[in-house]
Amino acid sequence: MSTDSPHTGDEWSRAELLARIVTESQRHYADYSLFNQAMADSVGLHPTDMQCVALLDMEPGPVSTGDIARLTGLTSGSATRLVDRMVKAGIVERQADPHDRRRSLVSLSPEARRRIGAAWDTPGRAFGAVLESYSDSELAVIADYLHRAAEVGRTQAKRLTSGEPG
Repeated sequence: MSTDSPHTGDEWSRAELLARIVTESQRHYADYSLFNQAMADSVGLHPTDMQCVALLDMEPGPVSTGDIARLTGLTSGSATRLVDRMVKAGIVERQADPHDRRRSLVSLSPEARRRIGAAWDTPGRAFGAVLESYSDSELAVIADYLHRAAEVGRTQAKRLTSGEPG
């Protein structure tokens, strides 16, 4: 189903709208994967590093390597290698956990936060401009859908990686 249809929202049947949402979701995922790769290339990072940066940026404070493994879906060994690589590149910093000296916590370095934030400036404005065209009630629906879809995605990823049957 093409997104260039002359239909308005009121002219689509429910089945057509659901099919369009599935198609647009798949297109969004593919296009966002391309964007993530391009953004990672532009700041000299691997796409997985970029994903980790985005997740660390959303966290209220430093996180453990185990938290990074959980957030990214990596094994603990892969998450440790990711953090080691990012520490070496100056993207993240390790600090001792004040509650458990045997454990370290990871946070974005101030320089990486500045550099990657600057790279996000133009894309952030472009994505923001898209959202400006929606009413507050439409934004609430979009936010709700994204939240629920992310929960389903996390649940299904956990199911798939655990080997649980469908």
